Amino acid sequence: MNTQEFLRSDHPIAPAMREQVMAHLLAIEAEHNVTILFACESGSRGWGFASPDSDYDVRFIYVNRLPWYLTVAPGRDVIELPISGDLDVNGWDLRKALGLMRESNPTLLEWLRSPIVYREEAETMERFRALAERVFSNAKGWHHYASMAKKNSREHLQGDVVRTKKYLYVLRPLLAARWIRHLPGVPPMRFAELAQHTLDASADAALIQEINALLAVKMRAGEAATGPRWPGIHAFIEAELARNAAEPVQALPAAGQAPLDAMLFDTVLRFDTAKQKEGPC
Repeated sequence: MNTQEFLRSDHPIAPAMREQVMAHLLAIEAEHNVTILFACESGSRGWGFASPDSDYDVRFIYVNRLPWYLTVAPGRDVIELPISGDLDVNGWDLRKALGLMRESNPTLLEWLRSPIVYREEAETMERFRALAERVFSNAKGWHHYASMAKKNSREHLQGDVVRTKKYLYVLRPLLAARWIRHLPGVPPMRFAELAQHTLDASADAALIQEINALLAVKMRAGEAATGPRWPGIHAFIEAELARNAAEPVQALPAAGQAPLDAMLFDTVLRFDTAKQKEGPC
């Protein structure tokens, strides 16, 4: 069974919007004198269950010129554009991204597995992704997702009427935590792929059917749509939260910081040299 047959999934990006995103990325490089190494879609479009009025959440990783890294007072390590309509664009400097990789930051790791990539420096990102797998801490990743699911459930799923999308904001981290428990690597970003590898098509057939029905509502309704509880999904969430509380995962060995430092050093020098050869803009 392929992923599309298992759960609904859609990643809509109109050609005109893609062109708009690419223009924003070029403008950022020119204004800030940086090189964007990677840019992707995050949020519900990357997860595969966007509503008609979902934002476009563009996230990127960039490298500064060498002098930026050689000051006593560190510079601002994020670039954020004002939200324009439904376009939300921001990114992280490479050093910040590598520091977050060291902590197995799930947001960064999801970016790397986004099904919607706007730009990518292939050589750098191949090394970056391999390094992310190498230094990933299963315990840190599991704790993040388990805690997120618990928090979102407590805050959003306790009433008789709930916002439809909030079920997915609990299900997705629960399934990511389940992935790490059984497959101690970085979980995929796509919700359909995550479900396919953590739910059983036979044993969980009723649950899968209910999740598909929920996805159908989410993908045709607005972000603020509400409805009554989904009993099968709710029961699964309660059981999975209880298991996480009773059986936390055990930490596996992870690599140290030296490979991260080496990548920062090599990448900054490589792109600084390339900028110098290009000459002034």
